[in-house]
Amino acid sequence: MSTVPDENNILTSFKQLQKNISQQIIGQEMLVQNMIITLLADGHLLVEGAPGLAKTRSINVLSQSIKANFHRVQFTPDLLPADLTGTEIYRPQQSAFEFQKGPLFHNLILADEINRSPAKVQAALLEAMAERQITVGSTTYPLPKLFMVMATQNPIEQEGTYPLPEAQLDRFLLKININYPHAQHEKAILAIARQEAKNQLVPTTETIPKLTEKTLFAARDQVLDIHLSDNLEDYLLQIILATRNPQAYDENLAQWLQYGASPRASIALDRCAKAKAWLSGRDFVTPEDIQTLAFDVLRHRIILSYEAEAQGITPDEFIKQLLSHIAIP
Repeated sequence: MSTVPDENNILTSFKQLQKNISQQIIGQEMLVQNMIITLLADGHLLVEGAPGLAKTRSINVLSQSIKANFHRVQFTPDLLPADLTGTEIYRPQQSAFEFQKGPLFHNLILADEINRSPAKVQAALLEAMAERQITVGSTTYPLPKLFMVMATQNPIEQEGTYPLPEAQLDRFLLKININYPHAQHEKAILAIARQEAKNQLVPTTETIPKLTEKTLFAARDQVLDIHLSDNLEDYLLQIILATRNPQAYDENLAQWLQYGASPRASIALDRCAKAKAWLSGRDFVTPEDIQTLAFDVLRHRIILSYEAEAQGITPDEFIKQLLSHIAIP
């Protein structure tokens, strides 16, 4: 019977996981860290960036490092909701219908280029992501305890894409934006690509023990025990509430914002800040934990006004300005 490592060994396992992924995904340290934070916080992840920036590769490497079922779904314009959830198939031998489970019944789901499919298909993920269950006809099927949707998308200004609806975006714990690598990082990427082309590169995931579900669940329990002081909790809530009442801080902020963040943002920022603190080897949250993650938690949950778009204000710029108006405890 498998046993759960002690507290220090669990943290060591996750630090090794972070190092392993970083060795294969060059120049995207924040992406790697936030993928692991999403896993620790029991959420779903949306990664946005131009084609060719290793979005799919990074999520594949993460999935290969965990002992769990993994399935990749390539989102295309002709994809149907039943292609995700599954469907009932008639079995003549039994003279009855039998439910054939779809890809969403795996532990880790890669929704590749999620914004390539219409809203109806995107909405098929809603119940699964929020309720951890799927309803087909009159029957509800529970999903595995370990269930994480990892979605990638290209920027919506690319041709042939459909912007995700706000309700769908709010289901993602974090939205990570990635940019082009620096020159020295791209040089290292070239070296890896050449090694792989010659079949000389042995994947690190084959030589390092994979994380088990027991270890992951134990780590999540430890994350929940991380201390968040009362003054930092108030600071966290002030950030979220300021997105709903920005006029109390600055008139420009009020003009730039159309809708603020939902209570899910408070929960997400709390869980992610604790996960970041735990991953850093601390048993308490710092203001830096909250400030760093505020961008990934909020950028897809706030809706900017037409005035902001006309002035070229991005969600990240708005969040930066907002944080500057809130006193750090």
